[in-house]
Amino acid sequence: MECSVNNQQDDYPVGEELISLLTRALQEAARAEGIDVRAEVGLTLVDDAAMQDLNREYRGVDAPTDVLSFALEEAGPGEPAYTDPGADRLLGDIVIAVPTASRQAEQYGHSLAREMAFLAVHGFLHLLGYDHRTAEEAARMEARQEAVLAGMGLGR
Repeated sequence: MECSVNNQQDDYPVGEELISLLTRALQEAARAEGIDVRAEVGLTLVDDAAMQDLNREYRGVDAPTDVLSFALEEAGPGEPAYTDPGADRLLGDIVIAVPTASRQAEQYGHSLAREMAFLAVHGFLHLLGYDHRTAEEAARMEARQEAVLAGMGLGR
């Protein structure tokens, strides 16, 4: 799976090592979910102000959040699902607020790299339709996330 990372924030330095880790986390999640190598995902890193703008515009919540996902294969009411088996799969975009991720890493007692990888995998699973509205859905999603991260040596 191809992943492009776009760093649009200046609050925290994001080097090649972190970008490589995030790309690897997304590729591991894709592999675990049986996603074809022709799939593509965009990952954008932003500051809290940019995330607040996105959250307000797309979710009606006027506050920053840690991660947002924008699925491209998700069909809305009355729309057909996109299913061209020969085409590359454009799964969508994931946006992570780096300052929020940093605060959460400190709160949870682990590294920023681990928190960012967690958020990338979490956002990726949302692109595939995973959700956490019910306790059962949340448990299923958490198990998938933790399996990917543990496989990368980033378990809790």
